[in-house]
Amino acid sequence: MSEDPQADSSISPLPLLEAKIHQTHSLARLLTKYAEQLLQEYVQHQGDPFGLPGFSPPRLPVAGLSAPAPGHAGLPAPERLRLDAGALAALPPLLDVVRRLQAELNPRAPRLLRRLEDAARQARALGAAVEAVLAALGAEPRGPRAEPVAATAAAAAAGVFSAKVLGLRVCSLYLEWVSCTEADLGQLVPGGPA
Repeated sequence: MSEDPQADSSISPLPLLEAKIHQTHSLARLLTKYAEQLLQEYVQHQGDPFGLPGFSPPRLPVAGLSAPAPGHAGLPAPERLRLDAGALAALPPLLDVVRRLQAELNPRAPRLLRRLEDAARQARALGAAVEAVLAALGAEPRGPRAEPVAATAAAAAAGVFSAKVLGLRVCSLYLEWVSCTEADLGQLVPGGPA
């Protein structure tokens, strides 16, 4: 009798899916810490009034990206992950615009510029990992997304203060979406919150 490895029902894709979810969740947790550091460093390099207690910058809209909606947590997991993946795909070009603006405004801040460049790469990597989890779950991937760089760059051209506020908003959105992705994946991790 020959053995057919395909007939062995004990081999399941479930452990692979759990491993992929756990690995992506770990990446999101790490990137949440990096995003917090990026936001702190960004604020440090902008000068007053950005670092002052009680400073509340205007909430400039960022073309093509908004914060997670209040009802995000109530959506089904695949839909939350699709939204996470879409936001993570929109962030790299925005972070690149912020890095270019900061290269002009703060040319003597190489660590900030490097963190912005790293953040763009990390958002791409986490977005790809979330897309892989979606595929492993059998969920439809997110649809194509327009890159909002031109509108964002035009908004930044309005002046130094506007460019700094835009950068703060993009860095804040990066932190919000990475943190949201971490929470959404945490609900799928075996033994994680329900």
